[in-house]
Amino acid sequence: MKNPLFYAKILLFGEYGIIENSKGLTIPYNFYQGALKFEPSEIAEQSNAHLKNYAKFLEDNFADTFDTKSFSEDVANGMYFDSNIPQGYGVGSSGALVAAIYDKYAFDKIDINQNLNKEKISELKALFGNLESHFHGKSSGIDPLICYMNIPLLIQSKDDISTIGLPAADNNGKGAVFLINSGTPGETAPMIHIFFEKMKKEGFRKTLKEEFIKYNNACIENFVKGEYNPLFSNLQKLSAWGYEHFRPMIPQKLVNAWKTGIDTDTYYLKLCGSGGGGYVLGFTQDYDKAKSYLKDFQTEVIYKF
Repeated sequence: MKNPLFYAKILLFGEYGIIENSKGLTIPYNFYQGALKFEPSEIAEQSNAHLKNYAKFLEDNFADTFDTKSFSEDVANGMYFDSNIPQGYGVGSSGALVAAIYDKYAFDKIDINQNLNKEKISELKALFGNLESHFHGKSSGIDPLICYMNIPLLIQSKDDISTIGLPAADNNGKGAVFLINSGTPGETAPMIHIFFEKMKKEGFRKTLKEEFIKYNNACIENFVKGEYNPLFSNLQKLSAWGYEHFRPMIPQKLVNAWKTGIDTDTYYLKLCGSGGGGYVLGFTQDYDKAKSYLKDFQTEVIYKF
């Protein structure tokens, strides 16, 4: 039997803010994908070793929820996660793995094709957060949730998540949402540590609440409605705020490019995931013009309008 594919995800808006109950908007990204397989290869050995550790984690913590015996037997027989989702790039490599394991080995699996309500989504998110915590400490569970459900999700708050429709992409449009490759992976745990250290300061907590969350939530509302003029006005503020307050999380190679976007009003950058490396997200109303400023970087369009 062919195992199902699980795709990458992109958190368009809400990085760090969702920890503090801001809104978030996340979409599947089908360019990258992974599936559980048994074909031997060099990659298989490395992945299989990680799965051996995870099998122990499941046995110790989730024996009532998962068929840990079958999972451990399959891992012993060489099963691995065959994935082209880059690790440490903020696009959900561990989320896709957790989704694949849940799909194949959970006892009472929640079927996303049947009567899915907010309570079920919330239940899934909580379980996924615990399952993903093995990989990088505290996890919101959003990444595996989007990888499992494979449809855009609107996060209103920690306990209020729903599916949402987005404006249809226009493949001939000048505007684009795109990824920029910083060239090096990032590590989630150290970035989250920096964030929580910042949260100890009252001034940062105040600006996060009064400015970042305000711009972030406005961007989501504009994007969902396809209102691009107010979207870019709010993106400019969001990007400038990120440049000032999330500087330690911005990949070093992209600091100048981030500032150039704001100074020229050609494109605006924001973190994709926790930062530190991996991808950064870009938004522009003229992708060709943005590319002329970003010619030294590898860019990848994910949505055109």
